[in-house]
Amino acid sequence: MPRIAFLGLFLPAALAVAGPAVPSELRPFFSPPPEHAGRLGGYRSPLLRDDGSQVTSAAEWPARRREILDHWHRVMGPWPARVARPRVELSERQDRDGVTQHRVELEVAPGVMQAGFLLFPPARFAGQRPAVLVPFYAPEVSVAYAGPQPLAGQAARFFKDGPPVQRDFALQLARRGFVTLAIGTPGDDAYRPDLRGARCQPLSYHAYLASNCLTALAQRPEVDPARIGVMGHSYGGKWALFASCLDERFACAVWSDCGVVFDEARRAVNYWEPWYLGREEGHTRARGLVTAANPGTGAYRELRAAGRDLHELHALMAPRPFLVSGGSEDPPSRWEALNHAVAVNRLLGHEDRVAMTNRPVHSPTAESNAQAFRFLEHFLQP
Repeated sequence: MPRIAFLGLFLPAALAVAGPAVPSELRPFFSPPPEHAGRLGGYRSPLLRDDGSQVTSAAEWPARRREILDHWHRVMGPWPARVARPRVELSERQDRDGVTQHRVELEVAPGVMQAGFLLFPPARFAGQRPAVLVPFYAPEVSVAYAGPQPLAGQAARFFKDGPPVQRDFALQLARRGFVTLAIGTPGDDAYRPDLRGARCQPLSYHAYLASNCLTALAQRPEVDPARIGVMGHSYGGKWALFASCLDERFACAVWSDCGVVFDEARRAVNYWEPWYLGREEGHTRARGLVTAANPGTGAYRELRAAGRDLHELHALMAPRPFLVSGGSEDPPSRWEALNHAVAVNRLLGHEDRVAMTNRPVHSPTAESNAQAFRFLEHFLQP
């Protein structure tokens, strides 16, 4: 699939034009419920420049987009240099009922190798395939690992009571025709991620690692570089959100119940923690909710003080599509933030780029996964 320049972004051609109609089974998820339709939740419009002036045309959006992106990178800290040609070393080949799974060592930062899994779809899926990056605490979870190697670290914790249910996104997507790459926490400790000297916030560093993973996938002969998405749940959903918003090469994204806006009433929407956006040299806050006695720190405190919120990052996706697979942390009321991304897409001449599904629980379900996989199929396998 060719790539074309659109508003300064290089996007798959299918995403820069009208594209195929949304299938009927997905159609309801592209509109908010009536009680949230048109409501903007008090969030400052991403179409307002920092000086207060209004973006009024598609031609003005690239400069405003750059303004948003530059602000977030300035507050979160600069990325290290990206890896131009990441090293990829494959081992431990397994046949997973037609899916070929390899353990992989991947260069995620200059000279830094990290373990994960690279999966190829069954042979009936011919030609260059779309790909999806799947970040989570431990990559073994994303592939429902059943190999010969004993589990350790975070993987052992997740498999303590058997394979985690409905979190094997990489394996399920490979069965549907995607090349998938499953990666885990740098240093194998989500609460103390190994930043290798990087001067940015941990969640921004995670997005940087994802950016290098995308480069590695794009350079695989089996992968169509114009059709690479990212999907994650909870911690992995935060990772997927920041990765897709900060690197415009991701063609689309699924964020599963990660907390798509800052919400200090929800313990799991904990962007204030030092392993996300609250890292501050010389100070580590106690874990838990933000209170007067235990305030936010680091970039999180600065962003909140300036009235910034994650809806600004959502706007960076436009016109690329994304799905919020909402659970207990992302209820239907989150549409009041998502409506801002709808408005940006509409200014650019696009509809049906922002979607949301809902379930009552935090954990993914068979139904929510089927909806998310169908979304990725629609936009990456037209």
